[in-house]
Amino acid sequence: MITILDYGLGNVRAFQNVYHRLSIPVSIASTSEELKKATRIIMPGVGAFDGAMKRLDGSGLRPALEECVLGRHVPFLGVCVGMQMLASTSEEGHLPGLGWVSGRVRRFSEASHGRGLRVPHMGWNDIKAARNDGLLAELGQDARFYFLHSYYFETDSQDAMIASANYGADFTCAIRSGNVYGVQFHPEKSHRWGMRLLENFARTVPA
Repeated sequence: MITILDYGLGNVRAFQNVYHRLSIPVSIASTSEELKKATRIIMPGVGAFDGAMKRLDGSGLRPALEECVLGRHVPFLGVCVGMQMLASTSEEGHLPGLGWVSGRVRRFSEASHGRGLRVPHMGWNDIKAARNDGLLAELGQDARFYFLHSYYFETDSQDAMIASANYGADFTCAIRSGNVYGVQFHPEKSHRWGMRLLENFARTVPA
């Protein structure tokens, strides 16, 4: 069962609608008991890093989430800020992240990505697979995704990066560490490519 984590951030219904169109069973979890039934979990996120961490902690869902993901190794997908929360720290705030994927979140800047860079990075962009992974299966050479963000995930190990995009310079846009995945873009807003990726998470990514 695909379970979308509802901790007060992110367009939960948009993900639910995609899975309904794909005829894949989906549920929404806003309590620990609902979350414990999950066999795959998606955590959307929007807004600022510290605000998202406060929402997650305040929801009371974090202990159950950690038991699912770290204890039972349930496949997990963090989206946008939901991906950034997987890091240890973020330049956007002061609170620690989940620390499930080794790295930190950086702000786009002219120093890192070139002069005249507009922030946020907003709109459609190509992605480039760094290695074969079931999450990215059958996307095709023309795969494009919708981005809206001012910060990006800087991994400690290149092994964690499964795809990159370019905005002035290359940056990591999809990560994996064991059963934990993250994507910086919004698959729920990315038409057929986003539907394919979300279908892959449901059917191709190993449980």
